[in-house]
Amino acid sequence: MKMYNSIKLKATYILLITLLISCKKDFIEIVPKGNLIASTADDYQLLLNNNTFYNYGIQSGWHIPMLLGDELAAEGLYFNSTQPIVRRSFKWEPVIYDPLVIGGDLREFLRNLYTCNSIINEVMGAEGNVPQKKSVYAQALVTRAWIYFQLINFYGKPYDAATAAQDPGFPLIIKDDINQNSFDRSTVKAVYDFIVKDLVTAIPDLPIQNGVRTRVSKAAGEGLLGKVYLFMGKNTDALTQLNAAMSTIASQTNGPRLYDYNIELAPGGSFLPIGNLGPAGPLTNINDYTESVLFKTFPNFNSASYGNIGMVIKPEVAALFGASDLRLKFYTNRNPNGSVNPGGRLRKYVRYSRFGLELPDVYMLLAECRAKLNDLPGAVAILEAFRKHRMPVIDSTVPSPISTNRSALLRFIFDERIREYAEEGYRWFDMRRQSVDPDFAGQVFTHRVYAVDGATETFTLDQPNRLVLRIPQPIIDANSGMPNNP
Repeated sequence: MKMYNSIKLKATYILLITLLISCKKDFIEIVPKGNLIASTADDYQLLLNNNTFYNYGIQSGWHIPMLLGDELAAEGLYFNSTQPIVRRSFKWEPVIYDPLVIGGDLREFLRNLYTCNSIINEVMGAEGNVPQKKSVYAQALVTRAWIYFQLINFYGKPYDAATAAQDPGFPLIIKDDINQNSFDRSTVKAVYDFIVKDLVTAIPDLPIQNGVRTRVSKAAGEGLLGKVYLFMGKNTDALTQLNAAMSTIASQTNGPRLYDYNIELAPGGSFLPIGNLGPAGPLTNINDYTESVLFKTFPNFNSASYGNIGMVIKPEVAALFGASDLRLKFYTNRNPNGSVNPGGRLRKYVRYSRFGLELPDVYMLLAECRAKLNDLPGAVAILEAFRKHRMPVIDSTVPSPISTNRSALLRFIFDERIREYAEEGYRWFDMRRQSVDPDFAGQVFTHRVYAVDGATETFTLDQPNRLVLRIPQPIIDANSGMPNNP
């Protein structure tokens, strides 16, 4: 693959190293300054190959959401001496970052947003054939939409149709102009409408299959649009797009597929042997795209990069797994130093987490969507088709008292999401959705810290205030009048 630095540009980006705290420029100056001048469609296409679009760095991606999910508990022996942002996030404190810090997650999203805007605003005027230019334009639109879907789920309230037009969202940035002096927060509805518009515009010109799954395909656009619609409560529209994504995936050659853990964890399977870092596969191999519809990854906070931060899953979360569920092979009761957890609690072997659009996510979103629309047999069928890849087929059946009860089935689907994605950040997004969903009214979200002496300390999430992150203070300071979250 040609890399970004192979592009011959007439002008290059100049990276600013001066943060907002030392100047009075607007917050967009954390992205590269200057206008990109590329002469051909190939130049712009190569920009999308930049690995910053899919390999997110240390303390970026979903590092903070990974710590916010209520499936987690913490071992005090390690947790109490870990990084302040880990402790603040886990305790759901109002302020996570120090007053002069813009988190790495936001910085990387905004850098990539700047590049997307450059492509979107310029590629159709570049040299090259029209179909190629339209394809690059469409891929940049989907990438921008994906970025904004992260931003609105960090900094905006969960989508509630009754209040979304008034709830503060995130500034809509559509220019690649760092000289814009101020920004206003758009509403949650405006941001979601913006995301939908980008995706709807893009899908007709997306390639059925791209050269590598770090790049956007038609299935990625359709699947993301379905996910966005589901987050908006537009279940019928979501069903249409998720079904379209599954059909497009089925038409691809060497497209994403589900691993069958019954094979991969059997003697001679590709996930064996299980070493100190756990089974092989996507959680330890950064280059494994097998289940990725749109590949994006980040180093998980629980990886060796950070030592032991004390994260484990709650005992009641461990109890969600059946004894034959092969996903338990990805957990251990041992600490990274080899010592046994005194309470027998489990931590996940996870070095890399994927957060673009994963095929297991599409399956479970589709099952949820069908259940929401009262197609319980359809929801059960898609869920069981997924589960048979994670446990012996005989155990993959959804229990009959659950399969015929809409409320119980919805809860089972969300529990399945925890079984699949515990400790990887997905639960935070599901907590937000459940907080405004009548099917999950009255839920309370808690974390626990287990002390060495066996005592426990419980933290309860303050709803709805802590279901949104505060915008970093330097951004608020640089944009006079911009309100922050509570």
